[in-house]
Amino acid sequence: MAEVHSMTTTAFELAGYKVTKTLGVVRGIVVRSRSVVGNLIASIQIFFGGKISTYTTLCEQAREEAFLQMLAHAGESGANAVIGVRYDATEIAPGVTEVLCYGTAVFVEPSLNK
Repeated sequence: MAEVHSMTTTAFELAGYKVTKTLGVVRGIVVRSRSVVGNLIASIQIFFGGKISTYTTLCEQAREEAFLQMLAHAGESGANAVIGVRYDATEIAPGVTEVLCYGTAVFVEPSLNK
């Protein structure tokens, strides 16, 4: 994976920095399925109610992987930051979900107006 500065934000500006170059949209995409064992454990958790840790863990892992892919994509484009970061998830088949993390790759420099 390419090394990239991990300055990211959901905002469209980064406090203390000015965007000097916009490099375009970057993304990371992960497609995951639930395992039979994971579904069985989740079914038991659903039966008793409360937090469904099996699915929570699966979702967090997919989001983290998509985020890291996005950062690698940004690094490959020469960015040192990503602004406007968003996540999207879509069920593309029963039990199969796509997780997308995207944002705008930018090159930023410290703002003189701190």
